[in-house]
Amino acid sequence: SKGDWVVGMGYDDTLLAEKRHPTRVDLDRASTEHPIAIWHISGHLAAVNSAGLERVGIDAETVDAEGGRIRRDPQTGEPDGVLEENDTHVLQPLLSPGLRDSWKIVREASRRYLAAGVTTAQNGYATPQQMNGLARLSRLGLIPLRVILWPGQEATDSLLDGRFSFASPDPLWIRQGAAKIIGDGSIQGYTGYLSAPYHVPPGDDPEYRGYPNIAREELIEIVTRYHAQGLQVAVHGNGDACIDDILDSFEAAQRAHPRPDARHVVIHAQMARDDQLDRMAELNVIPSFFSLHTYYWGDRHREIFMGPERAARMSPARSAMDRGLRFTIHTDAPVVPMEPLRLVWAAVNRRSSSGASIGEAERIPPTQALRAVTIDAAYQHFEEGDKGSLEVGKLAELVILDRSPLDDPEHIDQLRVLETIVGGRTVYRA
Repeated sequence: SKGDWVVGMGYDDTLLAEKRHPTRVDLDRASTEHPIAIWHISGHLAAVNSAGLERVGIDAETVDAEGGRIRRDPQTGEPDGVLEENDTHVLQPLLSPGLRDSWKIVREASRRYLAAGVTTAQNGYATPQQMNGLARLSRLGLIPLRVILWPGQEATDSLLDGRFSFASPDPLWIRQGAAKIIGDGSIQGYTGYLSAPYHVPPGDDPEYRGYPNIAREELIEIVTRYHAQGLQVAVHGNGDACIDDILDSFEAAQRAHPRPDARHVVIHAQMARDDQLDRMAELNVIPSFFSLHTYYWGDRHREIFMGPERAARMSPARSAMDRGLRFTIHTDAPVVPMEPLRLVWAAVNRRSSSGASIGEAERIPPTQALRAVTIDAAYQHFEEGDKGSLEVGKLAELVILDRSPLDDPEHIDQLRVLETIVGGRTVYRA
């Protein structure tokens, strides 16, 4: 109906002919009657038309949110329609579907995950509504795989101060995991926080390095507070400057409240340096690498964002392995499709979508990549006693492939899932 929001997901400015984000002017050509918001593929930016900006109250007088940015016309100072990071939060209500749509989404997501061989899924930044809704669906037996919920900051703060409570109907099927914090943004969105400038800066500033979503001292305070409450903490960090802040916060938290085996996590750890991997080993921190970046954005990291030298070191799984670090790898769906076998292939082969090699020195053996999506993933979630390997007494979670991933490592991405078994029951068959 006239005046209703139109919402889109998943555009990538670097794949558009114009090599830029759509602006309010572009989107006004689609409609001036409907407010429109479209999310960038990274989830860290959005483009909004004039009616949408008016609806959420953003104009020339609106001040940028801390850890966010409203892009503006350089001549007039008017918002150009592109919102970054924390300034996209005004659009979050658009991502809260009703009960019927939520059930459709869960049903379709479950179908896709099981067909891909996923037996345990994860919500990486859960709201209180998602936590309660998914628990209710799981209790009714409507989610045919296991789910771990990582409460975002709003949910975690609400849990800690008593405004929200979460009770799992069965922790083996759905449970609360690490508290999730967003430390910086997306490198392909130019919002990842780096210690050295971007290879090709997005504007006129040759020293542009991105920015943090949360100031270092505030991050230390939040992480220390969560850690003191006995929570596992996972912080999203792409740029190495952000990873410095994250490791400082983990170290400060442990110093203030020593806890053995906290298993805090750096999510993505995309541009982690060797000295940062050394610190992770000292602090018993788990890096979780978004290894599919090498496939989907490897060429553009090499040519645009990071340059050849840094791009070759992105998602440094081999360097982590050589240090004895226990690490995991992930797809970050829906940023890219839920394709665990392509993920394993990417960590083993490190080839971009054009076929170019992206840092051969960081390739890992197939067995190590398989560990990173099975037993080491279970370890990351404190679940290694229940799942992640085929042992007597563990849950019967099995995936049957059409051939061994060890036979032809260069073509792991072409393997087919024939059957997925959860809790000893076949839930998918090709």
